[in-house]
Amino acid sequence: MTRLLATPALAALLAAAALPALAQSTSWDLANEYPPNSVHAQSADTFIAALERVSGGDMEITAHHGAALGYKSIDQYDAVSDGALDLASSFVTPWSGIDPVFILSSIPFLVKTPEEERALYEIARPYYEKVLEADGQVLLFATPWPPSGLWGNKPLDSMEALAGTKLRTYDANGTITFAGAGATPVQLSWADTVPQLSTGAIDAVLTSADGGAAAQLWEQQSHFTQVDYAMPLQFVHMNAWVYDELTDEQKAWVAEAAKEAEDFGWGLLADRVAQNYAEMEEHGMTIVTGVSEDYLAALSAAAEPALASWKEKMGPDADEILAAFEAWKAQ
Repeated sequence: MTRLLATPALAALLAAAALPALAQSTSWDLANEYPPNSVHAQSADTFIAALERVSGGDMEITAHHGAALGYKSIDQYDAVSDGALDLASSFVTPWSGIDPVFILSSIPFLVKTPEEERALYEIARPYYEKVLEADGQVLLFATPWPPSGLWGNKPLDSMEALAGTKLRTYDANGTITFAGAGATPVQLSWADTVPQLSTGAIDAVLTSADGGAAAQLWEQQSHFTQVDYAMPLQFVHMNAWVYDELTDEQKAWVAEAAKEAEDFGWGLLADRVAQNYAEMEEHGMTIVTGVSEDYLAALSAAAEPALASWKEKMGPDADEILAAFEAWKAQ
């Protein structure tokens, strides 16, 4: 029988093997389709700064805002899943073709307040996480867009004003709703919106005041009509293999930074719309508020098929989510 000599080198190796894994310095890239001054770029930057701080500089992320890496939100789902991207900040409603749960937050007029939007997100988060997990991803946090409204070169404050307007929408919900309202919807990613507006392929844009202000849409549009259409979500999501390689300590740092960024993003809603409106007016925009209840009722009626379509695609999960949401509102 051969005896293994206990040399100092071997003893050191055995001792090292018995120790828990230590955190190693980590560097990642984060992709984001939206401009650096948008709410979601700021939320991502908050996450990055918080992670660097809590990790003592051991975990660093480089943000690539404004689609600098060439990815749109729809592309970022597969890119993170495949490991082409470590993580991304993505507008989730374009993912509705992957799973209908991702269009929930943009169902028109389903929520009325940021508090309702937050409650609906918390209820639906396990459903989001289940789909992402199946595709090798981890949901770190989500933040909302301010309410979507209508950018145009005239007030879009009536069904007559909407008639025939070539309106950019961001998902199937918008296409269904505004087709039913008499407009001509054109579904476009954000990266394609400004070029299409510049060529006259569209006349108007469905997006938040924040999204339009970040892209300086006042250079091509003169009016913003507030209709409080929806407050869709943006996810920061991560490749699961990259996440699983982290130590427990590193995962705790990520969770701490994600919570800080999520709270920051939701907290922005309180004042962001007023700030956007002030900036837009400084650049000559006319803000149209106080549209008629009849108009909002007509838009809500045009949106009803969108909710029905989502419920049909989701099946029993839709009833569970909506029942929990109604129960929360009844508290």
